[in-house]
Amino acid sequence: MINAEITDTYMTARPASQIQNMKLNLFKTKRRISLERALLYTESYQSTENEPTIIRRAKATAHILDHVKISIRPGELLVGNRTVRPRSGILSPEMDPYWIMNEIDTIATRPQDQFEFTEEDKKIYQEELLPYWTDRSMKDFINAKITPEVKAAMNEKVIKLNQTDKGQGHIIMDFPAILNRGVGLYVSLLKEQAAIHPDNDFYEAALIIFEGMQRHFERYAELADEMAENEDTPAYRKIELKEISAMCRRLETEAPTSFYEALQLIWMTSIVGQYESNASSLSLGRMDQYTAPFYEASKEAGVPEEFMHEVLGDFYLKTNDVVLLRSADSAKCFAGFPTGYTISLGGDDKYGQYAVNELSYKMLDIYHEIQLPQPNLSVRINEKIPRTFLNKTCETIRLGTGIPMLFNDDVCEPGFLSKGVSLDDARDYAVVGCVETTIPGRTYGLHDIALFNLMKIMEISLYDFKDDPNVTYEKLRQHILNKIDDYVEIVTKGSDIVDLGHREFAPIPFLSALVEDCIENGKDVTQGGARYNFSGVQGIGEPNLADSLYAIKKLVFENHEMTFKALVEHLADNFAGEDGEALRQHLIHDFDKYGNDNEEIDLECAKIFRHYALELGKYKNIRGGEFIAGAYTVSAHIPLGEDVGATPDGRKDHDQLADGGLSPMVGRDHLGPTAVLKSVSKIDNTLAVNGSLLNVKFSPNTLKGENGIKKFADFLMAFTQLKIRHVQFNVQSRETLIDAQKHPENYAGLVVRVAGYSAFFVDLNKQIQDDIIRRAEHVL
Repeated sequence: MINAEITDTYMTARPASQIQNMKLNLFKTKRRISLERALLYTESYQSTENEPTIIRRAKATAHILDHVKISIRPGELLVGNRTVRPRSGILSPEMDPYWIMNEIDTIATRPQDQFEFTEEDKKIYQEELLPYWTDRSMKDFINAKITPEVKAAMNEKVIKLNQTDKGQGHIIMDFPAILNRGVGLYVSLLKEQAAIHPDNDFYEAALIIFEGMQRHFERYAELADEMAENEDTPAYRKIELKEISAMCRRLETEAPTSFYEALQLIWMTSIVGQYESNASSLSLGRMDQYTAPFYEASKEAGVPEEFMHEVLGDFYLKTNDVVLLRSADSAKCFAGFPTGYTISLGGDDKYGQYAVNELSYKMLDIYHEIQLPQPNLSVRINEKIPRTFLNKTCETIRLGTGIPMLFNDDVCEPGFLSKGVSLDDARDYAVVGCVETTIPGRTYGLHDIALFNLMKIMEISLYDFKDDPNVTYEKLRQHILNKIDDYVEIVTKGSDIVDLGHREFAPIPFLSALVEDCIENGKDVTQGGARYNFSGVQGIGEPNLADSLYAIKKLVFENHEMTFKALVEHLADNFAGEDGEALRQHLIHDFDKYGNDNEEIDLECAKIFRHYALELGKYKNIRGGEFIAGAYTVSAHIPLGEDVGATPDGRKDHDQLADGGLSPMVGRDHLGPTAVLKSVSKIDNTLAVNGSLLNVKFSPNTLKGENGIKKFADFLMAFTQLKIRHVQFNVQSRETLIDAQKHPENYAGLVVRVAGYSAFFVDLNKQIQDDIIRRAEHVL
């Protein structure tokens, strides 16, 4: 517990809240590439040749913890930063050194997610890091394993394999366990297991990093002591620094007993996980549930409410300090730094009762003050949600940042039950990354292992039948389904190769020790040590495919307006000429579209996704787990659309696909938000176990006042009753977004919903900005 002698001094000594100052300090400097982790990692690897990979990885992580530069920034109450300079881009040449070299001179000026790369650091990279990692990286291993059929499917742009150039994330560590046990108990447990199983490298590797974590805490304690002794340090700050020092030393061995200590241990655990894998979406799980006992204990001990508010605000800000460096190609699919510090609030407890507490409300309250892209808050909703909490959720959405997003327990829980997850575990699900769902602390899910472009399959199928005079609608549709089956088998093989690459080159023993059953099994998660082992592949383009099939059916086979060959020729010409443009307008405006409660189209979309999901579920991954389907795009609907030619729904060559995953094609949902919900509800949302995404955009006036909140809350209950899995909102006017595009200097802090995450609008490239602007703006 916080030292009783200084508890009251904290807020009386601190002259004012530091949250806004710390927020400003985060964004004062431009994003820059940092080589520090890469150099330290490489230095360690050079000294551990011929040792087992998992031991080398552990020693490299510990070497970073022991030698990385550290700082305690002005106003911080929580310590732990990946780099001294805020929001730096960290390289992982051990994963893929080649894309960095290819983009070394363009990364500062590319259209999306730019980083400064100093000339001095470029030289170091070219002369020291690239030579060492050439032919030694995970990318080399994966490329050598890619089979001709997988490579062909990738070249055809039907599938895209992810996680080939970075550490594996999309995992929620067992934060309740480390909070209840403390670091010292893990060290003792791992020492015991290492002694019992001296030939098991996993235990030794995990122990190496946990002991490195203890030393990292000590380094911060020593730094805080040193700063407190500086005569220029204000008196109130000396008190804070002394408590930081004492707290760090306690947490080296002891379990936390206060809310402050709990947040510090959570954050330091996250930072160690980042040093180990430099990965996206090491998410935070049901934080309002597992930190509530510490919050209540601190309240009972008399810790000032203002102090706990300040610490929680500090925690929120620190989640925005981590930005992920991606290749230009990857940045197109994950634009705007979706770091994935996702927190899930509310939802069922193990007894099936809605679990909401005072901290659940506080975590929404403080977001009103922060209003940044991270943490990526989500609220689990079902019919038992208290109206007061539902209203607070609506008030937070009304801010216009797209946070929080909503997940329906009545869909997510049955989905997990269908995959063999226990009832207690299913009720404990949380959101990882963007919209992926997982069982926290028990799952290695590879939730974003591949993208599957259904529209590209349709395009290939159209040309397969171009010159067939006997083509029928039924033949074409069945051909598309057969091709889906063929490519599903291929994408599972490709995903397994990436899975194997992480097993062989990038085990994560620290994180694995914080996933249930790994210590018991003596296995890293990459070896199948976790309780649940999934691989998630996103099926993209269902709305466009349903719209296209409907248009073909009506135009060619029922209305007999033109031949199938003539239609395909117009598509091949990209609707060129007056006749082509007239046809395109006819396809857009005279044929109904998904998202408007047309049962025929909506059921076609539902059938396509069902077929894809069930086919994918037939396959097992190399860890013995099942492949599970997702229906979300992040921002990949832009680049995946670039891979697809003109299509019968009226898309031109290279135009985007429908945003989100289950959202209607942009601008085509003209009957209002309730019709959108009814269309999405016809899809069996329980099949999207890996996650689905529905974007809805509202006019800000819709949510004004108490009446606006009431109408919106009723809309959310309709979403729940219709058994839709997920929904999220942009509440920004078209006029505001257009002005922000024209005058970005006036909108530096404007946060919008992109896909399963929010981002600064001015950080997004024009294509994505235009996509958000064009989305239909609804009213209730």
